[in-house]
Amino acid sequence: MTRISPESAADAPPSLSSPSLPSAPSSSAPHLSHLDATGEAQMVDVSAKRATVRRAIARGIIRMSPETLATIEAGNAPKGDVLGTARLAGIMAAKQTATLIPLCHPLPLQKINVQITADKAVPGYHIQAEVKTTAETGVEMEALTAVSIAALTLYDMAKALEKSMSIEQIHLVSKTGGKSGEYRSQDYGTSSS
Repeated sequence: MTRISPESAADAPPSLSSPSLPSAPSSSAPHLSHLDATGEAQMVDVSAKRATVRRAIARGIIRMSPETLATIEAGNAPKGDVLGTARLAGIMAAKQTATLIPLCHPLPLQKINVQITADKAVPGYHIQAEVKTTAETGVEMEALTAVSIAALTLYDMAKALEKSMSIEQIHLVSKTGGKSGEYRSQDYGTSSS
């Protein structure tokens, strides 16, 4: 089993070292909550935290040719309902985040909304996921997972039309709730947030 500690990161070759791990302990260095004192990965104990309303929005883009976009929009893709299938896949993925990402907590999700919007200027689709819960930890990973899997499903459903589609700019747009408070990216308030 590989253990990562600040000391071993400093001795690692440049390709294996991480800028987030300081070379010497520092009181101003961020605490990596998913590592225990020996550098072992652990699931964070959130039992002492107060449950609060948590909300996260994530976005991404899938870029494709204008011809592929037109075929999907016309409902003529060989595999059928591309957008409906991708939307459902995103919702299902958000519910499976704790299974897919090892140290994520399983959460009782109270809202999952996945929107897929065509944009001829891209050309392609904007994908947005909003996830909400009342829990001891946030839903950022659930929103990011929903966008990622919706984009991958859209690719899978349309790959017979075009294999050069690209999935881009998957990122957290906003999060609210919890100890760290509110976060908003630079593109918060644009499109459908």
